[in-house]
Amino acid sequence: MNKNLCTCIILLLFISSLHAQFYSIETKNLRLIYYGKTHSYLINHVARCSENSIIFHRDFFNYTPSEKITVLLHDFNDFGNAGAGVVPKNHISLGIAPINYVFETSPANERMNSTMNHEVLHIVASDKASNTDDFFRSLFGGKVNPNHDHPLSMLYGYLTTPRRYAPRWYHEGIAVFMETWMSGGYGRAQGGYDEMVFRTMVRDSSHIYDFLGLQSAGTKIDFQVGVNAYLYGTRFMSYLAYLYGPEKLIAWISRTDDSDVYFISQFMKIYKISLDDAWSDWIQWERRFQKASLDSIRSMDTTSYRSLSKRPLGSISRAYFDTSNNTLYAALNYPGQLAHLAAIDLRSGDIEKICNIKGPALYYVSSITFDDSSKMIFYTTDNNGWRDLCAVDIETGESKTLMEEARIGDLAFNSQDMSVWGVRHDNGFSTIVRIPGPYKEWNQIYTWPYGNDIYDIDISPDGKYLVCSLAKINGRQILIKLSVEKLMLGDASYEELCDFDPSIPSNFVFSADGKYLYGSSYYTGVSNIYRYDFETDRMDIVSNCETGFFRPLPVSGDSLIVFRYTGEGFVPAMISNQLAENVNAIQYLGNKIAIKHPVVTEWEIGSPKLIALDSITTQSGKYSGLRNIQLVSAYPIIEGYKDFAAIGMNFNFVGPIGLHNINLTGSYIPNNKLPSDERWHGDLKYAYMNWKVRMTYNNADFYDLFGPTKVSRKGYSLGLHYKKNLLFDKPRTMDYTVSITGYAGLERLPDYQNVIAPFDKLLSASVKFNYQFLRASLGAVDYEKGYKFQIVASSNYINATFFPRIYNTFDLGFPLPINHSSIWLRTSAGYSVGRRYNPYANFYFGGFGNNWVDYLHEKRYREYYSFPGVDLNSIGGTNYGKLLIEWCLPPIRYRRLGFSSFYSPWSRIALFSTGIVTNIDSRVFRRSLQNIGGQIDFRIIFLSHLKATISLGYAVAFEEYRHPSRGFMISLKIM
Repeated sequence: MNKNLCTCIILLLFISSLHAQFYSIETKNLRLIYYGKTHSYLINHVARCSENSIIFHRDFFNYTPSEKITVLLHDFNDFGNAGAGVVPKNHISLGIAPINYVFETSPANERMNSTMNHEVLHIVASDKASNTDDFFRSLFGGKVNPNHDHPLSMLYGYLTTPRRYAPRWYHEGIAVFMETWMSGGYGRAQGGYDEMVFRTMVRDSSHIYDFLGLQSAGTKIDFQVGVNAYLYGTRFMSYLAYLYGPEKLIAWISRTDDSDVYFISQFMKIYKISLDDAWSDWIQWERRFQKASLDSIRSMDTTSYRSLSKRPLGSISRAYFDTSNNTLYAALNYPGQLAHLAAIDLRSGDIEKICNIKGPALYYVSSITFDDSSKMIFYTTDNNGWRDLCAVDIETGESKTLMEEARIGDLAFNSQDMSVWGVRHDNGFSTIVRIPGPYKEWNQIYTWPYGNDIYDIDISPDGKYLVCSLAKINGRQILIKLSVEKLMLGDASYEELCDFDPSIPSNFVFSADGKYLYGSSYYTGVSNIYRYDFETDRMDIVSNCETGFFRPLPVSGDSLIVFRYTGEGFVPAMISNQLAENVNAIQYLGNKIAIKHPVVTEWEIGSPKLIALDSITTQSGKYSGLRNIQLVSAYPIIEGYKDFAAIGMNFNFVGPIGLHNINLTGSYIPNNKLPSDERWHGDLKYAYMNWKVRMTYNNADFYDLFGPTKVSRKGYSLGLHYKKNLLFDKPRTMDYTVSITGYAGLERLPDYQNVIAPFDKLLSASVKFNYQFLRASLGAVDYEKGYKFQIVASSNYINATFFPRIYNTFDLGFPLPINHSSIWLRTSAGYSVGRRYNPYANFYFGGFGNNWVDYLHEKRYREYYSFPGVDLNSIGGTNYGKLLIEWCLPPIRYRRLGFSSFYSPWSRIALFSTGIVTNIDSRVFRRSLQNIGGQIDFRIIFLSHLKATISLGYAVAFEEYRHPSRGFMISLKIM
C-alpha cells in the first residue's frame, strides 16, 4: 500500500474515533469517499476528473477495470499529493491542497485533472491483466497482498499482479510521460527542471546511474532521494518514445495475453535489446543531447559567478542576508546531516547550525522569513503535513513554537508594522494571512477562489505592496502586485506585471530601494535570473547560466546572491547585477518527441466538464464501511507447530478503505504423532479503527518451522486490544495500548517458550505507553538521533493470584560527525511482585531473539528481553536493570551488487555491549552479566520492491565465576 495512503488512513481512523461520518458518490467505475461535508464543493469536479481519466485510459490501453477504483479524498497535507495501489483493491488517495511549485518541479494544469491522469495510469499499469493473471486471481480469490505472516503470499502476489513488481522508476516514468501529453504537453516530460538535472550531469561529467544503481543507491543517497525515480524514469521513457516511437513504449507497458510476465522480459520482446544495453545507449545519447544544449547556451557569454560556500547544500529554502555580519541565513537539507537552519559566513564559507528543522520538505526544506531588527528567524516545521510556525533567536539559538498546525507558509516579513505575512492552505484554498506580534494568531486577509493559487510572496521595503506568483486554474502563471492597504480592506485586485505562461515566475523579491524585483524563470528553458523594473514596466534577463540560478537576493546595486544548481544540491554564489545581452533558448526532449511523433499531441484528454455526472451516478450519500466488507484473497499456507508442519488456508476480508479487516487462518497437521486435539489450528483476527480482537486455537506460526524462537502454543486464547494515538505529529508520536487476553490449555508461558506453565489457565492484562521522537537524515538506513520511551504495566492472574509487574525502556541516540553514524544508549528496568520460584513472577532474558527465518525487526538485540551470548530465557529474575551501548557504523551502499530482480542496496555493521543485573534486591539470587558483540545486516531487494535482510550476529557473554559463553545468530528477515 502506498505510504501516502497508509498515513491518510491512519489519520482518518484517528478522526473516526470521534464518531465522524464518511460520505461517498459512486458510478460504475468509481467510488469517491470523502470525510464530512467540508469538501462537498469539490466532489463533483473530482468525480468528473476521475471518470474522465478512467474512460481515457480504458480506451487507450484497451483496459477493463477489475473493479471500481476507490478514491479517498483528504486534506492532511499542506501541499497536494496522491498515491495509488491495486492490492487488495484499486485505490487512490488524493490530497486536495494546492501543489508545490518550488523550482517548477511539478508543472501542471488544473491539479485534480493532472493528478487523476497520473494516478489512474498507475492503476492501469499494475491492474491490467492477461488471461493468466485472471486465472490466478480467480484461484486465490483476488489480488494477493504479500503478508509477512504467510510468506508464500509473496509468490501469490506476483502471480496475481506481476506488473506491480516493477521498480518505481518504471511506474512513475510512464505515469509522468502520459500525464504530460494528456495535459496538452504540460508536465515534467517537457519540464525545465528535468532538463536542468541531466544537463548538469553532463556538464559536470557526473555519474549517471544505470537502472540497477538507480534502484539501489540513486533514490537513497542523492539529495533528491525518491524523486530520482521520477527524473530517470520519465527521461528514459521519453528517450524510448523519441527513438523507437511512443507506440512501442505503450506496448512495453501494457499487459496483454501475449506479453511476457516480467517487465524486463517484455522489454526484450518489444525492443529486441536488453534493458541494460538500452539504458547504456540512452546515457550516451543523453550526453550528446545535453552537450548540444550546453553549446547553445555557450554561444552567448555565460554569467560568471563566485561560490560562497565550501560544499553543495542539498535542498535550500529562501535565504536572507544579514549586512551586519555578512551572513546568509537559510534552511538546508543534505544527506548525512539532519535538516537545519544555518548561518553561512560569506567571508569564509563556513556553515554554522542554528537549530534543527522537524519535518523538512524535500526541495524547499522550510518556509522562512527574517526580522533584521530583532534577529529573529520565523520558520515552519512539519512541512510535509500541517505546518507549525516557529521562531528562533539567531544570537541565542533559542527556538519556540508560535502556532501549531497553522498551515501557513510562503512567509514574508513587513518591517513597517513588524507583521509576518504568509499563505495558508486549507480545504483546497489559498488564503493570504497576516500574523501580528506576538505572532500567536493569524488574521485572514483574502481567500482566493479554488484553482487560483498564490505562492512566493514578498513585501516591499515600505510595506505598501505585496508581490507574488499566481497560478490560474488553466495552468497560466503570472507575476502580480497587490496593494497591502487594499488587501487589509478585502480588496484583492491586482496589477499583472508579467505573464510567464506556461513557465513559473519563482521567488521574485524586492530590491532594497523597492525599484526592482528579482526572480527566476525557465522562460528560455534554463532557469535564469530576471529583473522587473517598476519605472519602465519592463522584464529583463540578468543571467545566462549553464545549469540553473534560483532564489536571487539583491545585496547591493551591482551584486546578487543566487543559488546555483549542482548534482549535489544548491550552492550560493555571487553574480554581477547587470543585464545579459542575449540568451539562447534550448530545445526540450519533449518538444523533439512531439515534432518527430506528432501522435502524442493527439493524446490530450478532453475536458472533464463534458462528463454528465448526474446520469452516471449510481449511489451517493453516507458511506458504510461495514456493508462494503468483502473477500479479497484466499490462498494456501504452511505453518509450524512444535516440530511439525501444518497445511491450511488464509482468508482476508476487507473494505475499500480498510476500516474493517478480518483475517482467518485454519490449518491441519496430518501426523498421528500429535494428539488429535492438537492437529487442528485456527487464528481469527478482526480490526476496526482502534480495536483489535484475536482468537486462536493451538496457535501455529510459519516461522516456527525455522526456530530457534517458537511462538506456537497449545491451547485457546481470546484477546482484546485497544490502541489510542495521543499525539500523531511525525516523527513525534505518543500512544497507549490496553490489552487483555485469556488463555486455556497452556503448556508453556505465552512469552517464554522455554518456561513450563505451572497452570493451564491464565488471564493477562497490560497497559503500554509509548512516546518517541526519532529522526534520520537523507540517505540513512536507520534512525540517527532522538529518544524513545516505553512503560508497560501488566498483571497475570493465575489460580486466584495476581502477579503484577512493570518495566520501562528508554533509548537515547545522537549522531556523530561521521555521516550516518550514531551512538545509542538503550536502557531498561523492571520489577515484578511475586515469589522468585514462580515463573509467572519472573522476567526472562537471553539470546539474539532472531529466528533463522523471521519477519520481526532484524536488530532484536535492542529488545529488552534479549541478551546475546547466552541461551534464550536463561537469565531470570523478579527485577532487573539493563544498559546497552550501541555504535551504528555508516552503511555501505552498493551501486550494483546483484541483478535486476535480486540485488543488495546496502549493508551495515553495529557494535554493542550490554550489561544486566537481575534480582538486584537479593545478594543470593543476584546475577550480573556483560556481553560484547556485533551484527552485520545485508538488505536484499527482490522483484523490485519486496525486501529481505540477511543478518549475522556474534556475541560473547561474561559472568563472574563462569566461563564465557558465546552466541552466534544467522537470520533471514522476510519483508
